[in-house]
Amino acid sequence: MTHPRTRLLWQDVTVFDGQETLPDAMAVIVEDDRIQSLIPMRELSSEHTETCRLMGNGGVMTPGLVDCHTHLVFGGGRADEFEARLEGASYEEIARRGGGIISTVRDTREASEEELFAAALPRLDALLADGVTTVEIKSGYGLDVESELKMLRVARRLGEARPVRVVTSLLGAHALPPEYRDDSDGYIDLVCQAMIPAAAAEGLADAVDVFCEKIAFSVAQCERVFEAARAHGLPIKAHAEQLSNLGGSAMAARHGALSADHIEYLDDAGIAAMRDAGSVAVILPGAFHTLRETQRPPIAGLREAGVPMAVATDANPGSSPLFMPTLMLNLACTLFRLTPREALAGMTAHGARALGMPELGRLREGAPADLCLWNIDSPAELAYAVQPGRLRQRVVAGQPVEERAHGQ
Repeated sequence: MTHPRTRLLWQDVTVFDGQETLPDAMAVIVEDDRIQSLIPMRELSSEHTETCRLMGNGGVMTPGLVDCHTHLVFGGGRADEFEARLEGASYEEIARRGGGIISTVRDTREASEEELFAAALPRLDALLADGVTTVEIKSGYGLDVESELKMLRVARRLGEARPVRVVTSLLGAHALPPEYRDDSDGYIDLVCQAMIPAAAAEGLADAVDVFCEKIAFSVAQCERVFEAARAHGLPIKAHAEQLSNLGGSAMAARHGALSADHIEYLDDAGIAAMRDAGSVAVILPGAFHTLRETQRPPIAGLREAGVPMAVATDANPGSSPLFMPTLMLNLACTLFRLTPREALAGMTAHGARALGMPELGRLREGAPADLCLWNIDSPAELAYAVQPGRLRQRVVAGQPVEERAHGQ
């Protein structure tokens, strides 16, 4: 005799579906790892709820948050740079002094895989405690084949150690390592001919990223990286137009990039190229705030062109040492004037799209059951009110997660 499978039921919830707030109080039913039903409460009957286990009443339900741009795996710290910035030094000046990314490279190369894993785990836990169910983790602090692969292995391990989807990006073209100080083209050869093939052979990278900037790599060099990534079947994305307008976003869009990230200096041509390619604009208010930038991303232009805008933490040791996604939602609204709906879509539906995973980040029938239930009255509160502890329940692949089991 077969018994009906238990289904999970949440009722009388306000639903933000990844794009809009639904007008009615809803019941949400999950079976296995999928959302089976979304039913207005006025239509809910005993027939719908038979074999259901009640998981919660009231509150706001959203898709699980998608943090589509992080640098969680790194060694050491960069507290000294914060003092330098308070004294007026810019991000670019610190980098040219040998600080910035390169200082983290030294510490990351020296750290063992176990040390990197132990250091990254609390950072990941902070994201999970704030509603993240999918997170992208980049390499980029190794800058040699062995160290980059080490970082990617740690990222994969983090996804095995916690109930979260981890997506990895190989960011070998993040900065020029000291041993290639006078040979940037030679280093790009290493990235294209050794690093990308090795990461692809081990299945460690889900995408390839670059830093296209005057303190990093040129448009032509980044294009070479993209061509190598394509040869190995890997999607691409770019850090671009953060400090200047080199045209990296437009070039990345021409190559079909999933996203261009930062984009403070993005121009109209770049916006048009991203629109035509369907690339996502990833807004990173944490770095903007921490670095005291004044050049804001062209939000109005992106909005008018219909370019989807994602929001992410950019969690990293130097320019955005922030591990609270809901704070990023708040900053996106207050600094960049995104609406609450745009900000929430940016960390759900559009964040998933920036990872090439459009099936995630939506709360609709048939979608993967990654959900968050919040102790708030409206989705707008989540975007505007920075108050820890609002997360009531996190669900990953249809399984409610007990965070305290992981020491949170």
